[in-house]
Amino acid sequence: MTAPGYLIVLEGPDGVGKSTLSGALRARLTEVGLPSRAYAFPGNEPGTLGSLVYRLHHEADSVGIRAVSPTAIQTMHIAAHLDAIERVFRPRLEAGETIVLDRYWWSTAVYGAVTGVSRDVLADLISAERRYWGAIQPIVLFLIDRTRPWRSTEHTPAWDQLAREYRDLASKERAQYRVEVIANDAEPQSVVRGMVDTVLALIRAADRKIEGAGSGVDQQLTLNLSDSARWLHTSPAQMSVGRIKGLKSTPVFDTYWRFAVERQRAYFRRLEGASPPWSTDPILQRHRFTNAYRASDRVSQYLIRHVIYRGDQQPEEVFFRTILFKLFNRIETWELLERSLGGLHAAEFDPGHYGRLLDRVMEAGQSIYSGAYIMPAAPGGQGRAKHSGHLMLLQRMLRDNLPRRLADTRSLRDAFELLRAYPMMGDFLAFQYIIDLNYSTLLNFSEMEFIVPGPGARSGLRKCFPELAGLSEADVIRLVTESQHDEFARRGLLFRDLWGRPLQLIDCQNLFCEVDKYARVAHPECTQEGGRTRIKQVFRPAGRPPRPWYPPKWGLNARIGHDIEDANALDRG
Repeated sequence: MTAPGYLIVLEGPDGVGKSTLSGALRARLTEVGLPSRAYAFPGNEPGTLGSLVYRLHHEADSVGIRAVSPTAIQTMHIAAHLDAIERVFRPRLEAGETIVLDRYWWSTAVYGAVTGVSRDVLADLISAERRYWGAIQPIVLFLIDRTRPWRSTEHTPAWDQLAREYRDLASKERAQYRVEVIANDAEPQSVVRGMVDTVLALIRAADRKIEGAGSGVDQQLTLNLSDSARWLHTSPAQMSVGRIKGLKSTPVFDTYWRFAVERQRAYFRRLEGASPPWSTDPILQRHRFTNAYRASDRVSQYLIRHVIYRGDQQPEEVFFRTILFKLFNRIETWELLERSLGGLHAAEFDPGHYGRLLDRVMEAGQSIYSGAYIMPAAPGGQGRAKHSGHLMLLQRMLRDNLPRRLADTRSLRDAFELLRAYPMMGDFLAFQYIIDLNYSTLLNFSEMEFIVPGPGARSGLRKCFPELAGLSEADVIRLVTESQHDEFARRGLLFRDLWGRPLQLIDCQNLFCEVDKYARVAHPECTQEGGRTRIKQVFRPAGRPPRPWYPPKWGLNARIGHDIEDANALDRG
């Protein structure tokens, strides 16, 4: 008997790139050993009911009809869906074919609701389609998400409402089958690569044989994965999530996942107003750790809300505020500068004036730098006034027109290389700054493009994996990030993600840094000779945090209020 094929669905409003991605996804899956066909609902293939419905919807005048009501349009769409399910999709899926489907019944639900169709009527229509699908469900549904359509002419209030409806539906449906929200804001190759990896990881997790051909096809899949990896200019390790199982790990790697779950659980418990302690873990109760998501940390939240998105959004101003804040990475220093100077603007920036003000602060015995990481001296600083060199470096970047040059880059790596070329900007610091700039309107790249491991993360990796089997540290972080769903499931862990946003490379890198600290107490046997054996930072409860606010382009802020009780009381911002 032939094993059933897989149904892979792409959804989202018009203008987010579904058609482009569905075709590219089908091609890449075929290249890596999973032959696939791509279809679209309702379909516009000549001679089908779908093609007639498409014309009635989009070209009604061509068939002599002046107008069609929204209810009738959605009813016709469902009719075309039923016809395609019965004649095409069910037979081909049962024959073992894999189908990439552009649109599902979700589009009927969302477009119907936005155009005013009764939700009761929509529920009946969708119920009929779901009965036709029977037991067939998508192995994954990708919701293609953007803050605005690719073509600016399509960006209307109705489009924003469609996007919100899709996100709400994703939150409801993810309990029934796998739903992945894909931010289509990077190069198509990068987006498709992540989708392919997700599909292959889910197939492996289901432990099913592709097209019923047994181990021979599995071997072919592995070979084709290597070929596809070369086509994508990346390593086979990055394409094959299963490779992580070939790495010998220590008990610290189990702790890595349990730490992520418990730290995120404590974060949500605080947001929801639970009484302390927010964790039953004695180490988490006693010591301070960063959040599972970098953007959720207190300083990152302040940077995003009060620095990046408060003020002029011209490239020079956004860059100036972001880098000025990050040079010191200390909220108190930023607020002191704001109070003293009455506004911080690139056009009025005077390094000497700023430096003399900070001189007085230091003479009064106050710190101006965060202790999160050590800032190296920059050229131009004299004596203990390290900040003078940092301010002069910022002035040089502005004179070099770096903000505009960054805005013209085509990838996160290109932006990183521009910043990395400046003095003081080592690999780790330049990468951290680029991630911060990528929160802003200046850049808009995927956090899954690449990663630069920091010293703490490298130490955490060594505690989790004594040998890396020839892989780079960045390769291993990518493997860990891309296999997160499987790793949580394999341990029976329920991870509450960031309102549909999975852990990104930067988040998993940070988690390795945090588990390095955690393991000093939880796994002292894994501490290398001469390594640190205690955690310095003590956790001091500060009450209920403000309601989080993330870069608007992530599309999270509208969802947060639905999940946190009394959202207005939480919002102190």
